[in-house]
Parts: sequence; C-alpha cells; structure tokens
Amino acid sequence: MVGVDADAYANGLRLPGLIPRVCAPVGHADYTKRLLEVCREQRVDALISTVQQELPQLVSLVPALDRVGVATWLPPLQSITACTDKAAFHRVVTVAGLPTPATWLPDQLDTVPADAELVVKPRHGHGSQGVIFCRGREQAQAACLVVADPIVQARARGREFTADCLVGRDGRTSVILRERLLTKGGLAFVTRTITDGHTDSVVRATLTAVEATGLVCVQGFLADHTPDRVLVTEVNLRPAGAFLAAEAAGADLIGQLLAGLLAGAVDHSRLTYRPGVTLTKYIDTLVVTNGANHAVSQ
Repeated sequence: MVGVDADAYANGLRLPGLIPRVCAPVGHADYTKRLLEVCREQRVDALISTVQQELPQLVSLVPALDRVGVATWLPPLQSITACTDKAAFHRVVTVAGLPTPATWLPDQLDTVPADAELVVKPRHGHGSQGVIFCRGREQAQAACLVVADPIVQARARGREFTADCLVGRDGRTSVILRERLLTKGGLAFVTRTITDGHTDSVVRATLTAVEATGLVCVQGFLADHTPDRVLVTEVNLRPAGAFLAAEAAGADLIGQLLAGLLAGAVDHSRLTYRPGVTLTKYIDTLVVTNGANHAVSQ
C-alpha cells in the first residue's frame, strides 16, 4: 500500500507497512506530474482519495490514470460541488424536501430571526475549523467579518450522528448509523452503532439528492424536539474518521469498497451490522526518531 500526502510530516506517512510518498499539494503546478509519477513508479492498481478538495482535479485526471492502469471510483462533479459548498448543499437538499438547518449567505442576514441561535462557518470548510457560535443578526454580521468566505446557519441541537455509507455504482446503498457520543475538534472520539429506520431513510434520500457514489459519510443531528426528528448537516465524499466502528460491528466497508473499485460490484450482504458496538479513540505517539530530519524525504 502506498500512502501519499503533501506534508512530509504527515503522521499517516509513518504508519507501519506503508510505502510513504510526498506529493505536491492540489492546485500546485506539479500536482498532476508528481501523482502520476508515484502511480507509475509504484505500479499502483487503484487510487482512493480521502481529501475532498482534490476530487475535482482527480476527476480531470481519470483518462491519464486509466492510461497508467490505475482504477478509480470518483463522484461526478455536480456531487462534488454539492458536498464541498455548504450553500450548494443547502439548495440541493432543500429542493429534495429533506430536513437541514436554515442557511443564509452574508447578504441575506436581514431575513435572519433577530434572536436566533446561529453558527457562522467557512462556506467551503470542514470539521469545526473556523466555526463561531453566536446569537442574532448583529453577532452574525460581526462573525462574518472574521470567517473566510462565510455562511450562516441555524444552530442545530440534538444528538450528533454519522452514517457510514457505501453507494454502489448501481445506486444501491448500505448505511451504518452511529451516534457520536464524544466529539472533539469535529472528530468523534467515542461513537456507538445504532439503528433508526427514519434516520436511515433520510440518509438514503440525501445520498440520492447529492448523487453520491462510493464510500461516503453523512453527518447530522437526531433532533427529537423538531417535527422532522432528523437534521442532515453535510455529506463528506470520503470515509469518516471513526469508520472502524462500522467495521467492528460487522460491516465490511473497506473490503466492499475495494470490490466496487476493482470489480465493479458491491456485496451488500457483507455490509450488515450490529447495533450497540462502541468505539473509543485516543491520541497516541506513533513514532520517535533520532536526529533533526524527521520528515519523509520521498
């Protein structure tokens, strides 16, 4: 297995058994050249991206990757836009009639309820980076001055959930639901698999609306105090950080991702799972080296 990152200090490059390679960041003039070099040198069979920001570039590279024998399973550009632009996501799911927090751009703040609980976040951001919680339009206007390319949303309340999902090339979908019991910095440190028929249906409808394919994750809130009971906040076109909870509960996510990537067919009977499986993560020291040069040089 070859691991590629733009940061020579990335901890993932130090994982045991991985062939580490450093690539230019997406958007850099050498990104395409370096990525194709790695694929040729290492005789890569398939490519899986865990970084949404590089997906548009990878879609444009599919013909070149095909020529060097690299299999890909990438979403269409309209799906990438819907899942990386929070304003576009709100439009798509609202048109589909799905429950999601009310959303405004900075020039629409005059329509925000005067005393509403709000969250201001980067329109193209991820995780909890650059997020400011506030109340009312005046505070939201001030927050918009310090958040890059901001968007304003009604603050969601309830129990956070993640759905690990595998959408086959034929559109058939498997969903593994998890409640996020402890979240730090946007990452679930404690999560437990659950079942809920209504939430499952909303997740599936959301994936259809955004035209997702492959291994993705859906995030939202179990909001029992609202008429819809569920609020969907985002779809990430990548595996979730705590997807191992789904694997521990019996769902063969990675095995079936590879089956769909290399053979084109997903065996959804291998993606059933047990509720009540709890995963707890913690931060650990991965490796210690001697000397000043700790970065991966290749």
